[in-house]
Amino acid sequence: MGYSLNGVWYGTQTWKRSKDGAFLRDESSFRAQLGSDGASTHPADTNRYHLYISRACPWAHRVMMVRTLLGLEKFLPASFVDPIMHDKGWVFSAEHQDNVFGHETLHQVYVAAKSDYTGRVTVPILFDRQVGTVVNNESSEIIRMLNRVAPRTKRDKVDLYPSELQSEIDAWNDRIYAELNNGVYQCGFATTQAAYQTAVSALFNCLDALEVHLQRRSHLVGEQLTEADIRLFPTLIRFDAVYHGHFKCNLRKLSEYPAIYGYMKRIYALEGIAATCDLSEIKAHYYGSHLTINPTGIIPMGPAIWP
Repeated sequence: MGYSLNGVWYGTQTWKRSKDGAFLRDESSFRAQLGSDGASTHPADTNRYHLYISRACPWAHRVMMVRTLLGLEKFLPASFVDPIMHDKGWVFSAEHQDNVFGHETLHQVYVAAKSDYTGRVTVPILFDRQVGTVVNNESSEIIRMLNRVAPRTKRDKVDLYPSELQSEIDAWNDRIYAELNNGVYQCGFATTQAAYQTAVSALFNCLDALEVHLQRRSHLVGEQLTEADIRLFPTLIRFDAVYHGHFKCNLRKLSEYPAIYGYMKRIYALEGIAATCDLSEIKAHYYGSHLTINPTGIIPMGPAIWP
């Protein structure tokens, strides 16, 4: 299935699955880096880059958090896609416009970078307006390079990936990605009972371990805000509102984990973070876009939870 726009064929967003019905995530297509040595194809210059992002997407949310926490708005202005994603994938609308090209779909941004692009159309996108291409569309790499080289206006001395904590940060990142960040999707998009139960068990084992860990400390690593916290928070803020019901991650609510819930509130209270959390767009996206899971597209009013 797909659609045609101005003579160009666009494929629909389809999910890959293993033979046993487990959800498989594609690799990101653009993996260039920003540089600060003067010799980079993409130097960290102001008035050059643009961010394409969604308030609904957890992978994009982590980039929004770093952009806000470090004060990178002038270095990295943004365009937001509409939360509803159907056969055209991510699209722009009257309320959510492409501030660079004025395109109708995010796919057109990818085609602007690579005319024969046939890969998945995802957010976030770090776009180089001067070269006219996508620098990177892998969120974990974008947040790391922004921390490393982007000119910030806040928290000049904050390092989200300090050398002395990198091995511990990497270990938490690996586990949280596999069992929680991506784990909720493995629950929600599983097509066999066995694949679903495997994913749910791993997910709640991870939450149980996080609850014990956070009973003894304020942050995941080193008693300070790090990249590991940035990568964990977007999944937590969506859990009770979306993943618990929509993705069948319903052994327990996140609110039943007092240490994790308190940790989530502390991150939410950081300057600017609340403004990056739009539960209306989050619920609209998941319940209104995933029609194989929620065929009616009805968006629930609740749950009546914080925040």
